[in-house]
Amino acid sequence: MPDNVLTLIAAAGAAAQTGAAVDAVTGALRRLGAGVAPRRWLAPDIACDIPFDDLDTDQADAAARAALAELGAPATDLVAQPAADRRKRLLLADMESTIIANEMLDELADLLGLRAQVAEITRRAMNDEIDFAAALRERVALLKGMREAALAVAGARIRITPGARALVATMRAHGAYTALVSGGFRFYTGRIRAELGFDLDIANEIRIEDGRLSGLVCEPIRGRSDKLTSLKRLAAEHGMPLSATLAVGDGANDIEMLEAAGLGVAFHAQPALAKRARTRIDHADLTALLYAQGYSDDEIVRG
Repeated sequence: MPDNVLTLIAAAGAAAQTGAAVDAVTGALRRLGAGVAPRRWLAPDIACDIPFDDLDTDQADAAARAALAELGAPATDLVAQPAADRRKRLLLADMESTIIANEMLDELADLLGLRAQVAEITRRAMNDEIDFAAALRERVALLKGMREAALAVAGARIRITPGARALVATMRAHGAYTALVSGGFRFYTGRIRAELGFDLDIANEIRIEDGRLSGLVCEPIRGRSDKLTSLKRLAAEHGMPLSATLAVGDGANDIEMLEAAGLGVAFHAQPALAKRARTRIDHADLTALLYAQGYSDDEIVRG
């Protein structure tokens, strides 16, 4: 069995070109001297494993991306990695713009007519242009005096990212521990944990006084270092090496967590993270993380 595997994953609407993309990537690997084993379709015309030997995974990644660019294959993602132990036993997921499509502070600000102002601070924080904790304090301060009931009003806007339910349900069905870790608020992570079936949620607490937002966050603020700490702690508690972990996120405060995980995936990431992440999913939904682990369509638990 080859030591490595490259998985091609087509987003919705790109399935018609997946076969040609697999052929092009296979040819590119062979031209670099790789020994390529027979392909395995995980989902017809959507996801395909290409097992290979005698080529570094980073070289395979670069060659595959060049082949896809030359082919002009739109909306196709790829993951090159060692084949051994690719099914992970711990999932640590960012929430906002990852498991859900929203940024909840932006949604709260929208209720006050401040979305543009707050969203710009969010963008800068997620691109590592300003300190995350300082940005969180600044945004929350703008919400001072908002009624506590507004938290639920904004919560009604939550949109679960396609593939999120399947990701959590499938990994749990195969024995993985799943945790939601966020620089946002437990008011929302608790809801998403219960709705999607995560085992644990870790997030910040927003301070409420007399039924209104105080404009303050309970200290200490959980940020990028806490995500990395949570990954290491949970792996240790569950008796597994970091190589057995999967982490996913979209912003700069996820960088250390993704770099430490066995498989760290930047999902539809902000530019600062996309530049540093070794593995990116730019087009497909979160089921791509299951295909990357070698799950076939008939193994995926869909709710």
